[in-house]
Amino acid sequence: MFKRGARAPHILLCGLAVAGLLGAAGCKADTESGSSGNGNGPAKSAPGGSALAAVDSLTVKGRAPKTGYTREKFGKSWVDTDHNGCGTRDDILKRDLTAETFRSDQGGDCVVTSGKLADPYTGKSITYTRGKSTIDIDHAVALSDAWQKGAGQWDTDKRVQFANDPMNLIAADASANRSKGDGDAATWLPPNKGYRCAYVARQVAVKKKYGVWVTAAEKDAMREQLNTCPKEKLPTS
Repeated sequence: MFKRGARAPHILLCGLAVAGLLGAAGCKADTESGSSGNGNGPAKSAPGGSALAAVDSLTVKGRAPKTGYTREKFGKSWVDTDHNGCGTRDDILKRDLTAETFRSDQGGDCVVTSGKLADPYTGKSITYTRGKSTIDIDHAVALSDAWQKGAGQWDTDKRVQFANDPMNLIAADASANRSKGDGDAATWLPPNKGYRCAYVARQVAVKKKYGVWVTAAEKDAMREQLNTCPKEKLPTS
């Protein structure tokens, strides 16, 4: 007989070394964390403002059909959405390259003709010369991926803004970018492992900003990468 309110012996044994005689499943803590495999499991402890903390704010849905997608659905390439007189491509080249030179027209500080890129995708140094396809401006969240995860329902203005948002744009090695296609975090990450946390954090920030949803596999992949760098900040620009 036991006093009222006393814990039964089989419960007490879970805290003892001899509890190995019991089934391990009966002694698991309720606070177990980690990915559930469906994109909805809790993340590891994540500081406020981190990309890891922001992953849980992303909506999980299945990928919609690619039907109807074309690049033109996101407007003409490299629209001057910030009205500074320069196309978005040149804005990103100016931001990401060093030792830039410019064409003499448009004030001499708009059209980038050459420069050096410390390529984030490969870790290599690349020389940029205008007219040669060694460097692309990549959409961290590919336009086709966005189309299949919500952008197909947007109006044209929002799609143009998305396609030209500097937060979603990265100057990168052309061959690495083209190997990505419209892959998400579950299917493609940069070969340069040292950049993967920053890359996934940028995808999280863009998808959160525009309400682009993620698949369960993608959300799990984001968590898996960001769990290696839980203090990685969520980009704001």
